[in-house]
Amino acid sequence: MKKRLLVLRRYEPVIRDQVGVACTRGKVVRYGECQKNHAASVGGYAVDGCREFMAEGEEGTTGALKCAACGCHRSFHRRVQEYEGLCDCSSSAMARQWEGC
Repeated sequence: MKKRLLVLRRYEPVIRDQVGVACTRGKVVRYGECQKNHAASVGGYAVDGCREFMAEGEEGTTGALKCAACGCHRSFHRRVQEYEGLCDCSSSAMARQWEGC
């Protein structure tokens, strides 16, 4: 049997204002509450109550992936993506276009 590879790409449209300036959206990622199930080994469900990921070390080190509050890896924390506009668009028409995104 032949293996197949499925590639998914997320498309974010480029919005142009009246003078032709391209505006894009920037993605800011933060990590919320810890979702690690500490009672999985006994068949239960219990989380530790950690409300937000706080990096233990500086960016680029191994400590940046470990939470200082609960000790879990960053992948156990809920990922929250926030988008923000990255352009010098001051017109009200552009503001209305961004509200619809």
